[in-house]
Amino acid sequence: MDRYDPLRRRTIALVGLMGVGKSSVGRRLASALGVPFRDADAEVEVAAGRSISDIFSELGEAAFREGERRVIARLLDQPPHVLATGGGAFMNPETRKLIKAQAVSVWLKTDLDVLARRVSRKTTRPLIADRDPMEVLSAQAEQRYPLYGEADVVVETGDAPHHTTVDQVIRALSAFLEEAPR
Repeated sequence: MDRYDPLRRRTIALVGLMGVGKSSVGRRLASALGVPFRDADAEVEVAAGRSISDIFSELGEAAFREGERRVIARLLDQPPHVLATGGGAFMNPETRKLIKAQAVSVWLKTDLDVLARRVSRKTTRPLIADRDPMEVLSAQAEQRYPLYGEADVVVETGDAPHHTTVDQVIRALSAFLEEAPR
């Protein structure tokens, strides 16, 4: 048994605001642990046969969230992996309950100014299209932080390189799992 074995026994679900690095850190975390990586947003696009932007514009956010909930439920039934969730996934009470029951949740938390700079570089985020990223992120933080706070583990990432964040997540998960009742 190696030191990562306890981290491979349950799915690790990454939650947090857009731009925090759930997908990029998640890929590297999965690689470090030797488990599969799943990106809920990419899986929703495959299931829907269209991009998230198209889902939002053609069907609306409610339809996207329902599809996201179904996809995450399916993914959580798979063997342990690292799961990057969409920024709003943990807001859905059913999705949050599923994640709490079937995974270890990790809130990746970063300063809003860092996130605003990161998300400004992408044009594929429907929630900030034609809007001020800092304004959107601030509103989301106010609404979402209380629920993200229900995550099993919180990792303050700052603007660190991905490998540093992966190390932080591994240390935090190891500490959490050592303290968790068996």
